[in-house]
Amino acid sequence: MSWTPELALALALILPLIGGAAVLGLGAKPNLREAATLITAIALAVVVAYLVEASGSRPELVLFELAPGLELKFKLEPLGAMFAMVASGLWIINSLYSIAYMRGNNEKDQTRFYFCFTISIAAAMGIALSGNLLTLFFFYEALSLATYPLVAHKGDAKAKRGASIYLGILLATSIGLFLPGVFAVYAFTGTTDFTVGGILSGVGPMAGSVLLVLFAFGIGKAALMPVHPWLPNAMVAPTPVSALLHAVAVVKAGVFSILKVVVYIFGADYMQTLPAADVLAWVAGGSIVVASIFAFTKDNLKARLAYSTVSQLSYITLGAMLASPLALLGAALQIVMHAYGKITLFMTAGGIYTGAKKSEISQLDGLGRYMPVTFAAFTIGALSIIGVPPFGGVWPKVFLMEGAAEGGQPWLIVMLIGSTLLNIGYLLPIVIRGFFKPKPEPSPMRPGQPPALAWIAPLITAGGTIVLFFAIGPLIDFLSPVFTTEMTP
Repeated sequence: MSWTPELALALALILPLIGGAAVLGLGAKPNLREAATLITAIALAVVVAYLVEASGSRPELVLFELAPGLELKFKLEPLGAMFAMVASGLWIINSLYSIAYMRGNNEKDQTRFYFCFTISIAAAMGIALSGNLLTLFFFYEALSLATYPLVAHKGDAKAKRGASIYLGILLATSIGLFLPGVFAVYAFTGTTDFTVGGILSGVGPMAGSVLLVLFAFGIGKAALMPVHPWLPNAMVAPTPVSALLHAVAVVKAGVFSILKVVVYIFGADYMQTLPAADVLAWVAGGSIVVASIFAFTKDNLKARLAYSTVSQLSYITLGAMLASPLALLGAALQIVMHAYGKITLFMTAGGIYTGAKKSEISQLDGLGRYMPVTFAAFTIGALSIIGVPPFGGVWPKVFLMEGAAEGGQPWLIVMLIGSTLLNIGYLLPIVIRGFFKPKPEPSPMRPGQPPALAWIAPLITAGGTIVLFFAIGPLIDFLSPVFTTEMTP
């Protein structure tokens, strides 16, 4: 059998499942089990790298047809290739980190943990490579179900409650809003295929506005307020799961889905005719500010980072609602840059917990002196999220501001500047506490160091934010055709 893009599409979907089977089979041998996870992650990243190179040919794979215009179908395009690249690349780093965290904290049921992780990545690949709304919805639901055991991993009452809220909100929004939106698109157009320029141009603006609202809130993983509470409640999970939720798969799957639906179902020209787009832009802008204010009120480090994610995700929804080429490019770049910055912050939070058993920000005074590398990585991740050069997180804000100016929305520029100031306010005090505040008296016992992989992994992703700042040109060249030549048929 010759190596083709179509074969690579199939492998990207199948490899994580093969890895999951290997994890189950090697459950009694932890070293081999974790080696199987790492080998699978690396193999997937190699396949995705090949797909990135082949994305210009738009390879397609149809599994079966349910009805005319309704197929389980995969098709590669630059947005999907970008998401697959982020998810597969960060899976390698998160797997290294998970080994240190799960062993360092003597977590139970580690075989189940790694198995569910592989299934989650398989679902994320299905989302990234989906060729129509039906396929996207199928794998979107699969991701919700696969990550539920991860959120509930600890098994206590708090974990079960958090996981129930997590799954309840995501299923309610997807079945109650997302799925009707899929059926409505099919009823209007006879297809759900992702198409250059969109497929809804013949639908009136009011009906189109209703559809846009269904997708904006039905894709609950995008965490647009007020359907965001699942995300803070999911922080009961072990930190590697939090990293999966915030950077590798779940929330990125949500905002990626929003962006893909806007570009390939609605189309930029049609979006400009919809009254709901302006309203949802304001909702996203409000989510940016309100979630940042909530972050200020949280002393628990993971909870503060969770509300930060709600805010940062809304940048992507906002760019999608503006639907200008520059705003959409800024939204796509935010998927990449936020993934590297936020996974760094969560992994360092887990490293602090593993080494010092501290989870509250008020407990971090002076810890940076004992864990300088961990806190240095946190500092870099925070600066990238804030949007300070030379870290990658600055570029999405630049393009979103340019997109706001292009669309005649100066209020957005003010909001983004205000958001940056809020980011400074709730992230940099953590750095100051760690490095510059004295230890409380009486002095506590000297905290231990996290395992080596628990500080090496975030150091790699922190370095990634710097690389992405300087490597922005090739990434823009790769994505720009989606928002220029492909925006109209």
